[in-house]
Amino acid sequence: MAEILKGAPVVEALVERNRIEVESLKSKGINPTLAILRVGERPDDLAYERSALKRAEKVGVEVRVFTLEEGVNQETFNSKLMELNENPEIHGILMFRPLPKPLDNELARELLKPEKDIDGCTDGSLAGVFVNRELGYPPCTAEAAMELLRFYDIPIKGKKVAVIGRSLVIGRPVAMMLMHENATVVNCHTGTVDIPSITKEADIIIAAAGSIGMVNEKYVNSNQVIIDVGINWDEKKNGIAGDVDFERVEPIVKAITPVPGGVGTVTASVLISHVVTAAKRYFEKRV
Repeated sequence: MAEILKGAPVVEALVERNRIEVESLKSKGINPTLAILRVGERPDDLAYERSALKRAEKVGVEVRVFTLEEGVNQETFNSKLMELNENPEIHGILMFRPLPKPLDNELARELLKPEKDIDGCTDGSLAGVFVNRELGYPPCTAEAAMELLRFYDIPIKGKKVAVIGRSLVIGRPVAMMLMHENATVVNCHTGTVDIPSITKEADIIIAAAGSIGMVNEKYVNSNQVIIDVGINWDEKKNGIAGDVDFERVEPIVKAITPVPGGVGTVTASVLISHVVTAAKRYFEKRV
């Protein structure tokens, strides 16, 4: 039986770390503050917002929610975003995407300052991930996967890692983050020939393809750690399922994250960690 790498203990550790850092910042006159910019009332946006509010409250981070009606014009949206960009009391901005039409998603990404981009969506943040510099922040899901590996003391240096998926949200950034920690990474995708032959030789698999149950017993070996990033709706089970066929893979591998209860659980806490870090960077620039 595999070790189950649950997200809850990782969240607890992040909450405690963030709480201590927030207390330290407040003692110096800095109140870490997150702005949430939301257009409309999409259920998935509201669910993530509730999660972020809950995590923020636990550590003492202030959250200000700015809601614009669906149908808002580009000028009004840009004006609100720029206002948050320039507000020194706001340390991080969570801008829910995709924005409803006719708003321009690419323009919004360009307008958001990387130093306040705590969700890691701007080109500046992604450039920072690729060159390993503090230009912004990594995408939260990619960093959540890394936090799980660190918390459970999974060795990364010198290990072979197969990343399945090449999105800018998880696949490519997590591959770069792993390489910065001296892993040997193969980034598999829809154009990769015979993915199982690659993944079977890996020490770690990061499954982020967005394909329910794609990774089965043919992809794995008995010494592997599996990080399942997939969040898919399983109509047969009427619930959330990952990219890994858990029932077939768990009896074989060394360790595996569950879905739900794994990477997704950690993501909102990573977001709050980025707000705290942004506030720390702001303080360091002032002194």
